[in-house]
Amino acid sequence: MAKTKSKTRRWSARVTANSNALDLDRGVFTYKDPRRIARSLKRSAEESHRRKADPYRSAMSMLTFYINRAGDNLGAGQRRVLERAKDELRAAFGKPRRSRTTRRATP
Repeated sequence: MAKTKSKTRRWSARVTANSNALDLDRGVFTYKDPRRIARSLKRSAEESHRRKADPYRSAMSMLTFYINRAGDNLGAGQRRVLERAKDELRAAFGKPRRSRTTRRATP
């Protein structure tokens, strides 16, 4: 079972490192500045000729993918930086900011 588990863990690292859609700057998700992360992702998405979606969607998808796959291994501080990078990415592409209101289930 350990062999299977290690293989399943490696595929997401491989996707992040060798994405067929974007050529990411090395260590882009470890930057401490959300604006720098957003600029790097935007540049990578706009320069890519292999992506399938528009640059905004490709950049946002890669950022969301990294956050989701990092899971509990991502520290709270860096998670906040990456979540702020989403807002910076929206601004860089001229998209409206996401509403911060929480949705409540109706009883």
